[in-house]
Amino acid sequence: MASILSAVAGSQTDVVPITRALISVSDKTDIIPFCTYLASLNVQLLSTGGTASKLRTAGLTVTDVSTHTASPECLDGRVKTLHPKIHGGLLGVRGNEDHEAQMTKLGIDKIDMTILNLYPFEATVKDGGDFEKCVENIDIGGPSMLRSTAKNHVSTTIVTSPDQYKEVMECLTANGGTTLELRRRYAARAFALSASYDSTIATWFSQQLTTDITPGATATTPAPVVTRVYQPEYPLKYGCNPHQKPASISSRLSTTSTPSLPFSVLNGTPGYINLLDATNAWQLVVELHAATGLPAAASFKHVSPAGAAVAVPLNPKECAAYEISEEAAAGLTPVALAYLRARNADPMCSFGDFAAVSDVVDEATALILKKEVSDGIIAKGYTEEALVILRGKRE
Repeated sequence: MASILSAVAGSQTDVVPITRALISVSDKTDIIPFCTYLASLNVQLLSTGGTASKLRTAGLTVTDVSTHTASPECLDGRVKTLHPKIHGGLLGVRGNEDHEAQMTKLGIDKIDMTILNLYPFEATVKDGGDFEKCVENIDIGGPSMLRSTAKNHVSTTIVTSPDQYKEVMECLTANGGTTLELRRRYAARAFALSASYDSTIATWFSQQLTTDITPGATATTPAPVVTRVYQPEYPLKYGCNPHQKPASISSRLSTTSTPSLPFSVLNGTPGYINLLDATNAWQLVVELHAATGLPAAASFKHVSPAGAAVAVPLNPKECAAYEISEEAAAGLTPVALAYLRARNADPMCSFGDFAAVSDVVDEATALILKKEVSDGIIAKGYTEEALVILRGKRE
């Protein structure tokens, strides 16, 4: 059984000034203004390869990592930052006498911030790179620095995306350093990025275990365990049943794109079954509309259609059955007519339904929903008048 390490004691300070920053980015968006700001605070900039060259071209003073470590980059750039003077500078516990003494003895200077993003492995795969090229774009030094910095977030700040630069600059301006709260948030995001990156590699690698790529592999060769990382999108009212709280919708986290769901919640907090009803009902009305050319509607309850209909005028008997006058029925818009038919296909089962319509919800449709017990509606859009009515609906 593996032994569990004890915490290493040291000092903990809320605000940590930045005196030395390590920069190694493949995405160089906004890196010049960010590093220019850091340089204005007398922060020493350490960097490698193309990043260092870009910073120098912008007129910034940069120390090469190879100069800092007194060890040249080697093996076609595979080994740049894997050195005790880098990871010791990141992992050394501030305020720990033993660590401080070792760092002094070994000539290890503290590094207070790491700014990095990882090799574009996922993009390489999407671009059709062959096996060897994809493997070459598996980052080693980047995740190592990321994890070292995030682990020691009590004293060090990990910055993994250009969208964090503005907040970091605001924090440094306001406080003279980064706050513990910011460092913890950024560490959490960094570990999520690391997990996503590794899961992407593991998933891709498992797909390569074929006889074409891996000699000796067979159909029964067990694939490695693959993990997936998800990003919370928004909370749900509850899961399948009211006692299942908390619950939330999450989307798969990607290292190259921002997750997005195929719908937006404009009002209220749906439950899990509501979303299942919404997505299934939406598929039904889209297909109905495509097949008939008419506005379509559906009334779903517990992931089953209680009713579905298209906009066909009501005859006198149907008006009587639906308890609507012939005059009122004649004044209904096509979307409202479609939902009225769908709702009344089985009004008892439609009680507390989730509705779907293929077209924009108008005022007439919203007025029908207003008087019914219904959990919600999914549609391609809403008029302003309809939104006002539906947002004021209590149930």
